[in-house]
Amino acid sequence: MKKNIFSKALDGLTEGMGMIGGVLILYCMAFGLTDVFLRYVMNAPSLWIGTTLQAALVLLACMAGPYAYKYGDFIKLDLFYHKFSPRKKAICDAITAIFTFMFLGVLIWKGSQAALISIKLNQMTPTAVRIPIYPIKSIIPLSAIVVLLLVIRQFFRDLKVAFGKQA
Repeated sequence: MKKNIFSKALDGLTEGMGMIGGVLILYCMAFGLTDVFLRYVMNAPSLWIGTTLQAALVLLACMAGPYAYKYGDFIKLDLFYHKFSPRKKAICDAITAIFTFMFLGVLIWKGSQAALISIKLNQMTPTAVRIPIYPIKSIIPLSAIVVLLLVIRQFFRDLKVAFGKQA
C-alpha cells in the first residue's frame, strides 16, 4: 500500500509519542519507587514527586493512547468479532467509529476549553511545590486530535474493505 505524506507524518508523530510514552513509563517507575522508599523507609516524604507522577501519568495516557491505537493494542471485547470475516470486521469497526468520533469530539471541545481557561489563569498545582498545570491540560486535546486523525484514517480503510475496494 502506497502511503501519502500525511499518513507518513501521522505515523512519525505517533511513533514519537510512543517513544515519549516509553520514557514516561521509566520516569513513573523510577520516581514511584523513589517516593515509596523516601516515604516508608526514610520517613521523609517528597513534596514534589507525587504531583509530578500524577502529571506524568496523564501525559503517559496522552502519549501512549495514539501509539496503542495505531498498533491495535487496545483491549477489545472479542466474543464474536474474531470469527468475523475481514469485511464484517470492517463494517463493525466503521459503525463503532461513529461513537469514537462523538467521544473524541467532546474530548477535544471540552479539553480545549479547560486548557484555554488554565492558560488564561496560569493555573498551578495547589501544593507546596507549585507546578504549572496548563501544559498538561493543553496536551489532552492535542493528543485527542492525533487519535481522531488515526480513527479517521482507519475509518476510510474500513470503508474500502466493507465496500470491497481493498482486502
